[in-house]
Amino acid sequence: MGRETPQRTRVKMCGTTHLEDALAAVRYGVDALGFIFYAKSSRYISPEQAAEIIKKLPPLVDRVGVFVNAPIEEIALAAGLGLSYLQLHGNESVEYCRQIRQQLPFCGIIKAFRVGDESRPEDFTPYDDCVDAFLLDTYVQGEKGGTGKAFDWSIIERLKLQRPIFLAGGLSPENVASAITEVHPFAVDINSGVESQPGVKDHARLRNLLQLVCQAALK
Repeated sequence: MGRETPQRTRVKMCGTTHLEDALAAVRYGVDALGFIFYAKSSRYISPEQAAEIIKKLPPLVDRVGVFVNAPIEEIALAAGLGLSYLQLHGNESVEYCRQIRQQLPFCGIIKAFRVGDESRPEDFTPYDDCVDAFLLDTYVQGEKGGTGKAFDWSIIERLKLQRPIFLAGGLSPENVASAITEVHPFAVDINSGVESQPGVKDHARLRNLLQLVCQAALK
């Protein structure tokens, strides 16, 4: 049999607020774009603005709506924009996720967790049957995410996760290769590490990061 082609780690770029950034990300090889519908975020985008970007995206690019403890009705309205996945980044319960799954079966669910020394497998296992992936972000007291800080990746092994992993938290061109080598995530979630300011992407850093992700697949 011939040698198998290595599978590249997928890349999701979160905090999308400008069309030119979205199109550049797709051009460089980003697989999914995240739109933050949490009004308190410095990278918030309104559903109307997101819709304008989404309708101009080429095929085969996933669109991820990011929500924090949002009413299900609000999520349902945003899902109508053409979202592929719903990223739940708050304290959403298992029952809440099951309701989302039942009401919006056409959207995948990514459940985010802020990881720290206190994280345990029991925090995750109840969600195994109602979400498609876990996103692991850095725990910082009082913050919902987007801190630009990495966490201790060695914690992940002891969590024994049963769903694909999206690794987030301070990923940048300076550390993404190490993250892939150490964690072997299904996907990396990038945001502040490729920005010139909140919500504005640095295209040179973004292109560099995608090159490093591709190179990591060949090692």
